[in-house]
Amino acid sequence: MIKIGTRSSELALWQANTVASQLENLGHTTKIIKIDSLGDQILDKPLYELGVTGIFTKSLDIALINGDIDIAVHSLKDVPTKLPEGVIQAAVLRRGNYNDVLILKEDENFFENEIATIATGSIRRKAQWLHRYPKHNITGLRGNVNTRMQKLKDNPWDGAIFAVAGLSRTKLLPNKDKHIKLDWMVPAPAQGAIMIAALEKNNNAVDACKELNDEETAICVAIEREFLRVLEGGCTAPIGALATIKEEEVKFKGVLFSPDGKRKLEFSKVVLKDEIGDLGEFAANFILNKGGKKLMRETISIEKNTHVFSTKYLSKEQTLNLQSDIGVAMNDFIAIKYNRVKPQVLKEPLKDVIFTSKNAVEALLYNYTSEDLNFENIYCVGRRTKRLIKNKFGIVAHIENSAENLANYLSENLKVKQVTFFCGNKRREELPEILSKNDITVNEIETYQTVLTSEKIDSKYSGILFYSPSGVESFMKNNSTDNRIAFCIGETTATEARIYFETVVVSKVATVDGVIDSVNGYFNK
Repeated sequence: MIKIGTRSSELALWQANTVASQLENLGHTTKIIKIDSLGDQILDKPLYELGVTGIFTKSLDIALINGDIDIAVHSLKDVPTKLPEGVIQAAVLRRGNYNDVLILKEDENFFENEIATIATGSIRRKAQWLHRYPKHNITGLRGNVNTRMQKLKDNPWDGAIFAVAGLSRTKLLPNKDKHIKLDWMVPAPAQGAIMIAALEKNNNAVDACKELNDEETAICVAIEREFLRVLEGGCTAPIGALATIKEEEVKFKGVLFSPDGKRKLEFSKVVLKDEIGDLGEFAANFILNKGGKKLMRETISIEKNTHVFSTKYLSKEQTLNLQSDIGVAMNDFIAIKYNRVKPQVLKEPLKDVIFTSKNAVEALLYNYTSEDLNFENIYCVGRRTKRLIKNKFGIVAHIENSAENLANYLSENLKVKQVTFFCGNKRREELPEILSKNDITVNEIETYQTVLTSEKIDSKYSGILFYSPSGVESFMKNNSTDNRIAFCIGETTATEARIYFETVVVSKVATVDGVIDSVNGYFNK
């Protein structure tokens, strides 16, 4: 018995029954188990406002991991590019129609008018429609296929956009005079494809599903999803991708739009089937380097009540940890350039060495392997620096949470009145000044340079996230405080921020996640 997990919508059940039928044709017995998702329960908000990825798959993932089901059947376009640990893509069925379609309320005559109203809950469809028809209005549309079709009937819209596959599979695609195929619109990555997920350790389920896998579909959707993964779009960015195979040639097209549809970045290429390589990743990086990074930053903060700006790039998981009504844009306001450390500096074993940042450790390891470095006692500032040192060098003799505290400790406890301080060009003065006052010789070795890479940011960003004093300095090169709030990773950064900002919030834990928690706490008052 293979227990098949599925959502309870008509389309999801069609997909699950299709899988069940194919498995039974191969001699397996099956049972379908319905499990509703958060995406099915919340229908009054666009997907990108719900603030999570995998909104249609999480409930099934949990059931899979708990052993309540053996396999889960998904529309592959709804599946995050990173699967939960232990869960694998067991099979992809032969792909259906991947195009989008406009369902007409009445007829095509509305195109003759300057203004029209089109319904869609997809930011990708919205951006592409506005790119082609910039004067039209877009209204939100959520729910399963049946619900959305009913909403189109009940509202004074001119049309609504759907996936052809969903309407065809539920037999809801109207006659030709009531729909227009949008073959100019680039579909969502993996649109039209059905995926089966299973636990990697469930050999029986995995082996059964392998027999259903369509190789050409699997190749095409893998390229599209790798393009999506590198762009880190999920449901929150106007990203389209399509790969097709014909006569041993793979044709790929990927696009990224601004949310308002005004800007478009595109990549297309044809390669031989046996020369695909990293096509999806290459295409995504091409778009990112052509201005895609800026478009992604703008998209992440779309349609939020509050806007904050991070002076370093956050991971997808970190951005999702912000409250759903907080939009975040980001850019690296400092860049690190490693210096060449001369071998003679490290010729003899060093007794007492100091690191006040991860950058100094990483810069040193850029020049040498950990085996090349011979340190007797290592002193450092910060838990992240300590963790890196322990992984690369070994035991840390002592750690403090600030350079000033470390200097005071060393002044009282150092037996040999000489230290080697691995630092950057913008190191703070407290540590060397305190040590020098206590007759300790400080041999400074500049291992890296902090380069300020500031940009002017929009006044709508009411909170600025800082992770170092240099980040504050970089921000102030091109921006004013304008009654903004500074969210700082620690007291050292906060001290610099207080020079310019009236309101400074210091995170309780000196981590990036701690800064995000402080943002959530402040705006949740």
